Amino acid sequence: MRRHRLILPLLLVAAAASSVAARAPFACAPGGPATSLPFCRQSLPLRSRARDLVARLTRAEKVRLLVNNAAGVPRLGVAGYEWWSEALHGVSDTGPGVRFGGAFPGATAFPQVIGTAASFNASLWELIGRAVSDEGRAMYNGGQAGLTFWSPNVNIFRDPRWGRGQETPGEDPAVSGRYAAAYVRGLQQPYGGGGHHGGHTRLKTAACCKHFTAYDLDSWSGTDRFHFNAVVAPQDLEDTFKSCVVDGRAASVMCSYNQVNGVPTCADESFLRGTIRGKWQLEGYIVSDCDSVDVFYRDQHYTKTHEDAVAATLRAGLDLDCGPFLAQYTEGAVAQRKVSDADIDAAVTNTVIVQMRLGMYDGDLATQPFGHLGPQHMCTRAHQDLALDAARQSVVLLKNDAATLPLSPGTHRTVAVVGPHAEATVAMIGNYAGKPCGYSTPLQGIGRYVKTALHQAGCTDVACQGGNQPIAGAVDAARRADATIVLVGLDQKIEAEGLDRTSLLLPGRQAELVSVVAKAAKGPVILVLMSGGPVDIAFAQNDRKIAGILWAGGTGYPGQAGGQAIADVIFGHHNPGGKLPVTWYPQDYLQKVPMTNMAMRANPAKGYPGRTYRFYTGPTIHPFGHGLSYTKFTHTLAHAPAQLSVRLTGHHAATASSLNVTTHLGRVAADVRVSRARCEGLSIPVHVDVKNVGDRDGAHTVLVYASPPAAAAAAHGAPARQLVAFEKVHVPAGGVARVKMGLDVCNGLSIADRDGVRRIPVGEHSLTIGELTHSVTLGVEQLGV
Repeated sequence: MRRHRLILPLLLVAAAASSVAARAPFACAPGGPATSLPFCRQSLPLRSRARDLVARLTRAEKVRLLVNNAAGVPRLGVAGYEWWSEALHGVSDTGPGVRFGGAFPGATAFPQVIGTAASFNASLWELIGRAVSDEGRAMYNGGQAGLTFWSPNVNIFRDPRWGRGQETPGEDPAVSGRYAAAYVRGLQQPYGGGGHHGGHTRLKTAACCKHFTAYDLDSWSGTDRFHFNAVVAPQDLEDTFKSCVVDGRAASVMCSYNQVNGVPTCADESFLRGTIRGKWQLEGYIVSDCDSVDVFYRDQHYTKTHEDAVAATLRAGLDLDCGPFLAQYTEGAVAQRKVSDADIDAAVTNTVIVQMRLGMYDGDLATQPFGHLGPQHMCTRAHQDLALDAARQSVVLLKNDAATLPLSPGTHRTVAVVGPHAEATVAMIGNYAGKPCGYSTPLQGIGRYVKTALHQAGCTDVACQGGNQPIAGAVDAARRADATIVLVGLDQKIEAEGLDRTSLLLPGRQAELVSVVAKAAKGPVILVLMSGGPVDIAFAQNDRKIAGILWAGGTGYPGQAGGQAIADVIFGHHNPGGKLPVTWYPQDYLQKVPMTNMAMRANPAKGYPGRTYRFYTGPTIHPFGHGLSYTKFTHTLAHAPAQLSVRLTGHHAATASSLNVTTHLGRVAADVRVSRARCEGLSIPVHVDVKNVGDRDGAHTVLVYASPPAAAAAAHGAPARQLVAFEKVHVPAGGVARVKMGLDVCNGLSIADRDGVRRIPVGEHSLTIGELTHSVTLGVEQLGV
């Protein structure tokens, strides 16, 4: 079989050696028309500079700055700018702001986000962000990208059918929040701040937390994201975005297409002004998902006129429209006195400040901190090694009967490599991807370990439909091989933006291919799954001929190095340590849970089983957090207190009313509002000794779950358990590593009551760490003292 290897790395080497014309200054060019004006003076606070610029603009000029393809202002020496660039898991040309070609033919393609989330390694997430930031800034310097990257996607992967679940860090709020903060820090790499910057940090690139909020439906059973009104109880509005904004200090938030409780998110003042800019104190801009304003006017009929739609968004706190709507109708809205010039000024000021934080008003790029980055910083050896490491770390070992894995190249010299993903290239990088530096297919990766690789596709494509599938050839290869590796799963024709799934089963005749190949195989059979969302593989779990199952190289779409990573795990060069960031449900789950039902909690009376591991009460194919290793780890609790007191703030410390007491079904529950607790420094130290009792070095993720007092759980509908801390640690064979964690009481041990108010239950909280359990009793400082 002819093996293809792309030649992009060679192109990049050539590009790195060539000279590249530097981008002309965006504004404030030396000798330009505005060099002496206040908005170009770097000694002034950024807000003062931005206000000076805005004050010099005509209304028509300001209106053209309210959209993603912002027009230039030549008379002031300000260039036009395309705000829409993407960098979900590598610089991507999904948006118009990025253009590959010439000196920049490609960028490093890291595993899809659902994959790197499976590593449970926050340090890795930040490193990936830093690498992407290098390449994004290099492309900006070369005139082929912007600096405002609309990533990451931190929506909760609430429903297993969602086509965009692959873009997210999974179903758990703690994982999603920590991923967002780490990736944003890596992308933005803030520096400076204070002094003459007026308190604003400078940025290498600007990240964007999207899509706010309750967005996890694209197109299902006649309902699409453009017309969907997500009816969400206050208790279920998880603040995954809070960590992205507050901890990550993201420069932007994107509102979504859908409505929440009857109000389009891009016109919801309580969300945009009240929460994002008010409570979370966003230092940046709020942008619409593309054409969202037009969608809620034209498709949702939320306003009667175009001008009413403009007023709804600007007054709600939107600063930038991805689309032409605000450029077309804002002047009319001013003429009709539905918005004021002050509303426009506020929006433009917010976007200009972000551009100033990026150095876009500081003149010559060569004199700026990142002006040296260029083609030679694309697809570097270090970045490609990081992509491979990320893909390896993200592999999840689901099944390993009789320790069949890893395979031995010496014993398994002839290996059948079958399935529609055996020669995967584009399928490995998922959606919102760019042009990779190159690909390593699974067949190529496996071929490096064995004497002979017998390749048969088994299906004509991933859909694998119809009677003409070449299954017989795959069966014959399995009969002749010492071992068989079957690579199946999904692709972007089955799960994608705008395309939700209707089934959790393998598509077409893939399951048939797996079963007949396993039945015929002479040696052990290893099943490799590539997908973003979970798959019901109960048939394979229960098939004794299938010895091992992997969710492959980045739990689905492992990036450009996925093929090598898969092979490295199968043949033992890397010991897998990934964990599932989502619950894998059985197929019949879909009959009980409409995608349009946003409720998280189970309702047994209605046959509704709930969503995600925190509330789901039914059977699973694999639970959240599942993942095996080629070695074994044990846990010993080295330190954790048995009691902790919660101190209250200000006058609350002296009032009994600060303690809320409720009775539910005869049980008495007591709690205090998070807003009344002194949260700073309120942490439970937990130290765990992790011992590797096997004979292989390996990485292990310590997962700490908390369960609230039973009375509080019953009174407030709290989750039975929730992840409150996790850390990844490498432990050599026979070695011990101590993992020190601090459990944030106000975030981790609080629960949302039915009104969405966060409360800290008083009483005994149970912590679960692998096979360990430990109780911590939370009390309140003596009132009236």
